[in-house]
Amino acid sequence: MAANWTAVRRRLTVRRAAHRPPLGGRQLGHSSIVAPLAATLVATVAVGIGVAFAQAERTRRAARKQRKRERRFTQLTGEPLGEALRRMALGQLDLAIELLSGSGNLPDAKAIHETRKALKRLRALVGLLREELGEPRFKREHAILRNAARRLASARDAEVMVETLDALLQRHPRKLARRRPLIELRKRLVAERAAAAQRTLDDQATREEVLRELRGLRERARCWDLSDRPGIAIVEHDLRRVYRQGRERERRLTRGKGGAHAMHAWRKRVKDLRYAAEILHLRPLARRADRLGEVLGEEHDLVVLAGLLPPPGRAPLQGKRGKRARKALLKRIARRRRRLRKRALREGERLYRRRPKKFLRRVRSAHRRTSRI
Repeated sequence: MAANWTAVRRRLTVRRAAHRPPLGGRQLGHSSIVAPLAATLVATVAVGIGVAFAQAERTRRAARKQRKRERRFTQLTGEPLGEALRRMALGQLDLAIELLSGSGNLPDAKAIHETRKALKRLRALVGLLREELGEPRFKREHAILRNAARRLASARDAEVMVETLDALLQRHPRKLARRRPLIELRKRLVAERAAAAQRTLDDQATREEVLRELRGLRERARCWDLSDRPGIAIVEHDLRRVYRQGRERERRLTRGKGGAHAMHAWRKRVKDLRYAAEILHLRPLARRADRLGEVLGEEHDLVVLAGLLPPPGRAPLQGKRGKRARKALLKRIARRRRRLRKRALREGERLYRRRPKKFLRRVRSAHRRTSRI
């Protein structure tokens, strides 16, 4: 075959290969089919992996959504109350077990605090089922939850003391915050808080014992055979008891009978009423009880802080400065307690203004409305 000649610029030619079948290798300009096949295979594998990841993520989201639903501490729309109470009990127990065993995502100190909150909700729920469960079963389960919360209480109690003192120092920056003995007192409380938290976290035996008790309670709660009576009939007797006890304590305190211990006992009944309202999805009642509970809680924390102060002459409140600082702190504590007590009685009068029988009628009516929404 004749050679092919190609012009390059002006008057120049170069020789190129003739158009003939390749002898050994592929021709210049012919692409291989291996690269497209490999790219297609890689793309297919990538799509498959992406689909698998997407399916796994959808599964995880569905599981989280289901777990969040199961742990909601309120009756859901259209859910029978008996089923709701069992679901809430199992959900709170699962939450407490998860947090206490370290499988949750929260730090240990906060996990213990959240565990105690779950135990408080469980105690209120079991209290609403006192008649339904029967006295022997109620006493056993209530004692387990009470003792579990007490075993985990020291770290939180120390934290509350620091927070209570900080609130007083911030409220009285000139009268209290600049006093050196009180600054030293705060440092001591912070050190005690750290030590208490570390003791709680290091006490693996106590945590394992609490976990064993909670797992046993969960197995029993799973088998609760709660009645399917309509409305709030399953908890009506115990809800009336909780409201009546709180109302009686409010009336006694209004008449000037009872001191710090009576205020603390009233606070417990107020918290029980708040949790009962949350269970029944009665939000306005829950908010009012929660506000009153916060006021009573602050008053109780001030009582505990005053009781924990070192006696006169003991470090860090020694010497004349220490005595004056201690006296100034107690004076502000007493003044704050008086204001909180007045506020609590004022809000308590509004919360407990109805007789138990009329209160239950209103709860029944409100529950019928909310359960249909």
